[in-house]
Amino acid sequence: MPTYMIIVAEFTDRPRFLAGYAAVVPPLVRRFGGRYIVRGAGGTFLEGGWCDQPSALVSEWPSREAALRFWNSPEYAAARELRAGTGRFQVLLIDSPPPDGPPESRADEQPG
Repeated sequence: MPTYMIIVAEFTDRPRFLAGYAAVVPPLVRRFGGRYIVRGAGGTFLEGGWCDQPSALVSEWPSREAALRFWNSPEYAAARELRAGTGRFQVLLIDSPPPDGPPESRADEQPG
């Protein structure tokens, strides 16, 4: 089953984030088997928000194990240091059938 890594961020130093972390991490994501499906800035929380203009990133992984191999790798640990001091980040890892899968493969409970 695919796993999705969902990151919501509030940047305090976006230029430094983009020049460092964002320049280094995409090749690592690909190397570990992930792919980005959402990358966006300037969002609006409709409920439960904790900042004014969040950015969000969603990556898809073939499995939870693949995502955790990436997250716990020495390569990503070094890259994560480039992110320090550039904002606040929430990271969620969740298993889910692909969003476009058949209805019977989706969870019965819908949040909201």
